[in-house]
Amino acid sequence: MYTKQQLVEAIESLPEDANVADALERLYLIFKIEKGIEQAEAGVLISQEEARQRMARWLA
Repeated sequence: MYTKQQLVEAIESLPEDANVADALERLYLIFKIEKGIEQAEAGVLISQEEARQRMARWLA
């Protein structure tokens, strides 16, 4: 889990011309990565074939 300090550092690492949307995008990415790691550790996984099928639907 990211700590408050790690989140602040993630925002501070953005370029000087970054805006609020950029910061939110960075924080949301961190959130989604952490959520995925938690799901994987809990055994909530899908097969590679299922992932391919889902991606094919997204791209259609």
